[in-house]
Amino acid sequence: QVQLVESGGGLVQAGGSLRLSCAASGSIFSIDAMGWYRQAPGKQRELVAHITNGGNGNYADSVKGRFTISRDSAKNTVYLQMNSLKPEDTAVYYCNADIRTVRNRIIAVDYWGKGTLVTVSS
Repeated sequence: QVQLVESGGGLVQAGGSLRLSCAASGSIFSIDAMGWYRQAPGKQRELVAHITNGGNGNYADSVKGRFTISRDSAKNTVYLQMNSLKPEDTAVYYCNADIRTVRNRIIAVDYWGKGTLVTVSS
């Protein structure tokens, strides 16, 4: 059993900052890529940022220069530092990870957190 639990969402004024965290727990053998997605009301879920197990990150154009993704592999945790927030960043943010479990070490399976709400007021 594997769980991803996000934290750090909330209400912030435009121009402000938030830091999201996502901790993976359970019968984890290893974690490949980790990432953050978001879904705004009435819109499809979209990739925000993605980081490999080597630490290489990539970002959606809409957040480049404002958001930074990082991970602590020892803690099975991924972070998203969000600066210069805009009202259009308002969404539920979901954590995603490709995880190899102790029982299935060969194939990495996609896991999702339940999401954390970020609201940016103008």
